[in-house]
Amino acid sequence: MARKDAPPRWDRKMQQRLARGEAAALGELYDRFASLVHSLAHRVLGDEKAADAVTREVFAHVWEHPETYDPKQGPLRSWVAAVTHRVAVRRLRDREEREQPRREELEGTVRRASVAARADYIVHSMPAPLRAALDLAYFQRRDYRQTAADLGVTEDEARRRLRLGLQLLATAHDTGTGASPGYRGAV
Repeated sequence: MARKDAPPRWDRKMQQRLARGEAAALGELYDRFASLVHSLAHRVLGDEKAADAVTREVFAHVWEHPETYDPKQGPLRSWVAAVTHRVAVRRLRDREEREQPRREELEGTVRRASVAARADYIVHSMPAPLRAALDLAYFQRRDYRQTAADLGVTEDEARRRLRLGLQLLATAHDTGTGASPGYRGAV
């Protein structure tokens, strides 16, 4: 009867054959464990193509480094599963690191679009005299004196309208309180 701490004979022989570079040994190992490797990788990554790539990488590692298997640590099946888990988790982390900048970029784009939409809402919902003052000052590049003359109001009134219009627009960046756009900080 075999000792409990001794690995199965097949595991030791497989490691020796792989160490000698027997391609047939790799084929046998693949036939025996490919579905295990692929299913573990797929479970970690949730992606068929990534699981295929991990499967190739695991068997390449086994072929290139059979000496890293220590029969005293457990069965060959467990070692192959552990190698699979390490490779799959590494790929998952790499993928998340690559996706993080995209996520941040997307969040920035959404924030800018939200601010633009709020600003558009504020401009279209503000009283016509304020909107006209902002249009003259910022889109037609008039100073407050020219704006006052074009609107037929005093310079003080033109400054007041511009100031109030800009205060309303500044609220487009506010996102916290839940109050209606155009009313926070407007007075």
